[in-house]
Amino acid sequence: MVFVVYALYNVPMATVVTARRPARRGRMRYMPSKKGTSWNRVAAWYGRLLEGEGTYQKDLILPNLLRLMALRRGEVVLDVACGPGFFSRELAAAGADVIGADASQKLIELARAEKVPGAKFYVAKADRLPFVKDGTADKAIIVLALQNIENAPAVLHECARALRPGGSLFLVLNHPAFRIPRASGWGWDDAGKIQYRRVDRYLSEMRTEIDMHPGTPGHEVTLSFHRPLQYYFKALGKAGFAVEALEEWNSNRKSGPGPRAKAEDAARKEIPLFLCLVARKR
Repeated sequence: MVFVVYALYNVPMATVVTARRPARRGRMRYMPSKKGTSWNRVAAWYGRLLEGEGTYQKDLILPNLLRLMALRRGEVVLDVACGPGFFSRELAAAGADVIGADASQKLIELARAEKVPGAKFYVAKADRLPFVKDGTADKAIIVLALQNIENAPAVLHECARALRPGGSLFLVLNHPAFRIPRASGWGWDDAGKIQYRRVDRYLSEMRTEIDMHPGTPGHEVTLSFHRPLQYYFKALGKAGFAVEALEEWNSNRKSGPGPRAKAEDAARKEIPLFLCLVARKR
């Protein structure tokens, strides 16, 4: 059985509804979309999701991110596309001075409502952060967000501007080699009793509309942008970064009892869900 359900970043129920044809020669042409990329329409639901238990953000991404960042008290951290402030709160609790920014007014309202000591939140697009002076941030994070943003190179250039020389950017993505909207999914080999990951295309950049609440009225849709690994390495280099580390994080979940449980758990251990790139400003 091949599934066409795509787990959107942290949203296991999000479903791909349409996809545009890839641009020629693997280059995405940035054309305005009527749907847009703001998460204003799903802000309340997204905030509740992140406060729940058993999320990948809380159980998998956060501990790995804190380990890699090795924060020192008083470091200035820029949280780009911070959403309702989940990671900002944790970074502030670890001693950082956090600046969070998101294009969604409603998500920033949720972040501000927590009144987090050591964290300030601003409504701003990720490619334009005028409240951050040049070279003032020690570290920056973009967690499960750059894949939602159309003009990714501009975001990386803005991060480079905000970071001091030698500052680090921590970029967390849905793994672009294995989680491709409408072009990847789980498959089952009945003869070998093996669960495998099917990948139909990879190198072509794609823009895909995602239904955030499949099966319910309203059809709230956001955009996702698939790019291959080489895209991110090239874009980071052009923005003035050097990639220093790459980690791949697999699922920490286990299947319940069933005939495929062993194969499903084996596949989870071998096929990573998330990719983390650590890049230093040159």
